[in-house]
Amino acid sequence: MTIDVEAFKQSMRRLAAGVCLITTEDATGARWGMTATAVCSVSAAPPILLCCINRKNASYEAISRAGVFAVNVLAFDDRLLADQFARPVLSTEKFALGNWLKLDARGAPVLESALVGFDCRVNQSVEIGTHGILFGEIQAAHVRKVAAKPLLYAHGGYGGFESLAQAGSIENLWIPTWDHEPH
Repeated sequence: MTIDVEAFKQSMRRLAAGVCLITTEDATGARWGMTATAVCSVSAAPPILLCCINRKNASYEAISRAGVFAVNVLAFDDRLLADQFARPVLSTEKFALGNWLKLDARGAPVLESALVGFDCRVNQSVEIGTHGILFGEIQAAHVRKVAAKPLLYAHGGYGGFESLAQAGSIENLWIPTWDHEPH
């Protein structure tokens, strides 16, 4: 017997993760994008990362056609973009916010204010359950020049991170109990 879908979703909301925008641009110049937390490194040589995307999301099909995508790791001040890309709005509305770069003529849109933007070529994809796992070989990276805190997601909401070194002592850190779901 496996866990039911709702219990799985509630459980996974307890796994804190960095918030990313997955973006692409197709051959016609149309841009596509979505908010995601299921992103991780795979290999350093060659440099490869992966992202998991629901195959019903229009961005999944667009990435599959384009063969390129960018993973934009958001800073705490980019949380409005995280909300915008999570909404079912036209792509033109999503990309109306932020400054967007292209690291390569064939590359995907990279957010200038992101902590880092990885420009990737689809190396492989695997379909499992409702999702596709896209493996991207990193072609280039744009690293934000000014230090900023990362945007994190847990328990259905956004938060940030402060290291113990930054806080100075454990007493200066706010440590949530995480024993409840927000309303």
